[in-house]
Amino acid sequence: MDRSKGGFQSPFNRPNSDEMAAFPTFLPSKKTMKGIVAGGLTGGIEICITFPTEYVKTQLQLDEKAGAQKRYKGIVDCVKVTVREHGVRGLYRGLSVLIYGSIPKSAVRFGAFEELKKRNVSADGTLATHKKFLCGLGAGVSEAILAVTPMETIKVKFIDDQASAKPKYKGFFHGVRDIIKTQGFRGVYQGLTPTMMKQGSNQAIRFFVVESLKDWYRGDDKSKHVPKLMVGLFGAIAGASSVLGNTPLDVIKTRMQGLEAHKYKNTYDCAKQIAKHEGPKAFYKGTLPRMSRVCLDVAITFMIYDSFMEVFNKVWKTD
Repeated sequence: MDRSKGGFQSPFNRPNSDEMAAFPTFLPSKKTMKGIVAGGLTGGIEICITFPTEYVKTQLQLDEKAGAQKRYKGIVDCVKVTVREHGVRGLYRGLSVLIYGSIPKSAVRFGAFEELKKRNVSADGTLATHKKFLCGLGAGVSEAILAVTPMETIKVKFIDDQASAKPKYKGFFHGVRDIIKTQGFRGVYQGLTPTMMKQGSNQAIRFFVVESLKDWYRGDDKSKHVPKLMVGLFGAIAGASSVLGNTPLDVIKTRMQGLEAHKYKNTYDCAKQIAKHEGPKAFYKGTLPRMSRVCLDVAITFMIYDSFMEVFNKVWKTD
């Protein structure tokens, strides 16, 4: 038969390059792979710099024993108590969890954003306003499912464990084994829904703000270089915006992942109990330490990421 006229074609015949081009590929592009590598390196460096503020924020959010006197009076007191009882190293309890998790988290985040951006960018190389938000949302949901939820659950349990009278986790692997042994695999996926909500909104806001501010800085010249200090400033603004926008989700997520998570039926029940027993202000516990950490975190992250991408673009050609 004449195959050119729609006759029978064997399913074993390979399509030519033109036919292949008609089908979308879901394999990551070289540019996406650069984003994954740069993102992973960025995540490892960033968390080593900012972890103590994450530790303090988590401790303050967990300090909610109903009917009992609060353990910490504030940020400074939390630091003093921790150093007095555990030394300076106490401020880094749970760091190993975040190092193991921050590399894949950041790799997934930036890799997903680069891939989504590549698929949605216009012919002139720009990304529409609403698509900046949606690409960031997709990146946040991706990292929540693939990396953040298990990492955050284990981290919160480690930090919460240190605050107990008799800490039971001897180290990262011992803690993970104990959690899985007593709670099953589900034990490291507690709080998936609020984590997806938190990370999705986080990255939607952050990427939207950073990308929009970069476009504003470039003006009509889309190839204009954005200095690293400006990228850092834009990142800090983006970080502050995300904190103001979703700290209540962060508080709920932390409670759902702590050692007392069993007393909450689900995300809605957790929010209802917090509002009932502690009032609306409880949804903004840890805002100041989170604000200081996130602004620094996001500023550093985007500066490091942009630096790696500049180097990779020179030595790792994708065109």
